[in-house]
Amino acid sequence: MEDEVLFEVTKKHLETGLRGIPVGFCNTSAVDPTKGLCYRGLDIASLCRWQPERVMYLIFYGSEGSSEEIEKFSNDLKSRAFLSHKTKKYINALPREGTVMQILRCALGIVSMVEGCGNYKEDALNIMAKMPQLVAGSINHHAGWGQTPESNPDLSLTDNFIHLLNFPDKNSSLLSEAMRLFAVVHFDHGGGNLSAFVGKAVASGLEDMYGSLIASFSALSGLRHGSANMKSIELVKQVRALLGEKLDEKELSTLIETWLSEGCLIYGFGHAVLKVEDPRATLLYDWALQHPQISKHELIETAVFLRKNVPPLLQKKKKMSSPHPNVDAISGSVLSAASFDYPEYFTAIFALFRSVGIVSQILYEREHAREGKGTPILRPRYIPTL
Repeated sequence: MEDEVLFEVTKKHLETGLRGIPVGFCNTSAVDPTKGLCYRGLDIASLCRWQPERVMYLIFYGSEGSSEEIEKFSNDLKSRAFLSHKTKKYINALPREGTVMQILRCALGIVSMVEGCGNYKEDALNIMAKMPQLVAGSINHHAGWGQTPESNPDLSLTDNFIHLLNFPDKNSSLLSEAMRLFAVVHFDHGGGNLSAFVGKAVASGLEDMYGSLIASFSALSGLRHGSANMKSIELVKQVRALLGEKLDEKELSTLIETWLSEGCLIYGFGHAVLKVEDPRATLLYDWALQHPQISKHELIETAVFLRKNVPPLLQKKKKMSSPHPNVDAISGSVLSAASFDYPEYFTAIFALFRSVGIVSQILYEREHAREGKGTPILRPRYIPTL
């Protein structure tokens, strides 16, 4: 019913980040406090063995799709995956002094100017197709790893991304599995996650898909959002360095208590919605422990140790209602143990995969919401204090 009361706003809800306040519809994904993430009604555990393109089709088109439809979709993305010579020349001329996310945002702007078409659906498909080369190219350029190879249309999206990265000591087979799972659990995360919300807000002013995604990536770059995976693995490495191989629980308790007293955040634990361990984290923990090549890796051992011991410490010290591991508690350790131990680039990889959900949500709000009229420009009310 259109007149159904969904939420009552009181003064205590102001300046709380719109936490829990309904503002629209999201048909791509949802996050349940106990069941966790689902895409188009399917929980993440049932999707964890799917190929990335199959999940992307589900999110973008809203149905599982036949094998023929998914193959056609995959081939379409492969045909769009190449950047023009002019685009690559401009990207390779960008300064390296900043972060890789700054380079990536500039690279998106270059693609918009050189290759953008101004049609939300076409630009969305082109972005999904070109993002592996854009992110790999930005990382290679920032790291000084040399010229990015051409996309290989015979590879899957995640294997092609690994192919495009020029980092040394690549364990392609193990990293292929890790990257596929990393992609599937990061494609989308409900309509209210900061990067998706910001992108939709910017697009409500009729900015194009590229400009809206640049805004999304600015939001995603922050330590409270996409950069949390980078800070989380720093915490894992710091605990390992301070406690050594024995990983004593009493020493960890003292360490956590010291950090909390100093106002430090314990990255990788707690979630705005979930009241249980993040099912995405559970999938990554299980995957790591099932692979002998990395289950004894010091980062995996430490992350699993923290998984067991940090939640009760946080519950005791901070009285947290949700002290459980989120996906960032283990995702970076998995990539590192699988041979990509470059935490400064984890946020860019997060952005690569999250762009699928963001462009899908923007497309819905621009071309399908309100029976095709699209959502109006975002204009929330602020209470004056003058």
